[in-house]
Amino acid sequence: MADFDEHLAGDARLTILKELAIQADGTLNETLLTITLDTFGYRRSRDWTRSQLRKLEELGAVRITEAGSVLVASITRAGLDHVERRSFLEGVAKPSPAA
Repeated sequence: MADFDEHLAGDARLTILKELAIQADGTLNETLLTITLDTFGYRRSRDWTRSQLRKLEELGAVRITEAGSVLVASITRAGLDHVERRSFLEGVAKPSPAA
């Protein structure tokens, strides 16, 4: 089961990075990212989303700031490079090649 959980987390991290990448300023808060994950079938708690954001921060894919009690994530160059398939981050699913 641990392998599936890690696969699921890696795929969710990619979904977060993709969503951040399409934002004009590359930034969203944890509430909107949780809604995005729900839309793609990752029905997890806000704390789980926070854990994924913290992991992405450890990997250098996002920068996190706190606005009161809410985390706000901004994609970094490393995160964008992953989404654009220029380089890959361990622990984040690889994006599909562009068609």
